[in-house]
Amino acid sequence: MSQSADGLHGAGHTAEGPAPPAAVEQLHAVRLMVNGAAHTLALEPRHTLLDTLRADLELTGTKKVCDMGDCGACTVLVDGRAMYSCLLLAIECQGREITTIEGLARDGELDPVQRAFVEADAFQCGFCTPGQIMSLRALLNETAAPSEADIMRAVTGNLCRCGAYVNILKAGRRAAELAAAPREAGSPGETLPAGEAR
Repeated sequence: MSQSADGLHGAGHTAEGPAPPAAVEQLHAVRLMVNGAAHTLALEPRHTLLDTLRADLELTGTKKVCDMGDCGACTVLVDGRAMYSCLLLAIECQGREITTIEGLARDGELDPVQRAFVEADAFQCGFCTPGQIMSLRALLNETAAPSEADIMRAVTGNLCRCGAYVNILKAGRRAAELAAAPREAGSPGETLPAGEAR
């Protein structure tokens, strides 16, 4: 505590009197549609989608690594397109369909991209795998028969520190094959839309 000409002042006080309270951001009701389920959350406007998914909804498959849009580990689908959730504010995502790695499997059956990663052994530590899978899922949403260049471009924004890129590309090719092939549960010759299970 320090002495001034007009008396004592220290933490929480100034020479002019009590310090103003620290600014507290107002909470807003934010309604998000995540993996087909509606959630209404009380959030500060500065809350990112990444932090909301991990801390508020406990969907920890979306990884927090660089937190600045460099690594791609936090990639999710927003209206079917791959986006870095660390660069999106949750409040901006109202009215949009958000899909995380947890939302890809349907009725206990893995998405073709998930199956392809297992078949191709396209991971080592696995930390970047959810983001890689979401980027390739977005590619297949847009392009049913992607080229090698399309697959490479899709995962360009996803870093793999283990260097499993050869098998990641192999998984991308295999995912396209699996997504295009008729499901066993479908009629002969019938092809279900990518990522859709009966």
